[in-house]
Amino acid sequence: MSKKGILVVVSGFSGAGKGTLMKALLNRYDNYALSISATTRKPREGEENGREYFFIEKEQFEHMIDHGDLIEYAKYVDNYYGTPKDYVFDKMAEGKDVILEIEIQGALKVKERFPETLLLFVMPPSAEELKRRLVGRGTETMEVIDARLHRAVEEATGIESYDYVLINDNIDVCVEEMHQLIQSQHSRVSENKELIADMKAELKNI
Repeated sequence: MSKKGILVVVSGFSGAGKGTLMKALLNRYDNYALSISATTRKPREGEENGREYFFIEKEQFEHMIDHGDLIEYAKYVDNYYGTPKDYVFDKMAEGKDVILEIEIQGALKVKERFPETLLLFVMPPSAEELKRRLVGRGTETMEVIDARLHRAVEEATGIESYDYVLINDNIDVCVEEMHQLIQSQHSRVSENKELIADMKAELKNI
């Protein structure tokens, strides 16, 4: 089996439970690493460089863009956000399966640059359940919730581009399904070319 880790992109509607799912997966299994993004925004109180984000200057970020040092990036409200390639590839070289939690547009950019990336989309069991979860948070106005639901309608048009859909109805079941899906990717032919080449060479020498 391949010892190198694989790159996994997880997306989903706001309220689908991606964050809870990621936390549970990392707590249950030790072979995963959550990708840390770089950003040009200033750290908020309690945030640490290298934990929540890699906080860097705009000039350094643009240098990384120019030199292809980012797997993907985007600009929101005058600040850049992106995924450093070296951090991700170093973790994969250590044998960690690296999970990148980003939106659809970024996910498709990653897949275009790195076709072996596994794309997973997390959904609640129904649209009504999605609305119930958003309202149940109790942290946002109905105006914001409606905006998130409208955004979900737009995001739903890109789901067909993903490899698998995960229905987050029961968190424990969903975590296990996600784990099994990711681990099954290690058996892909594309992940085992060296092993296959060795087998071919050995067969010729018998």
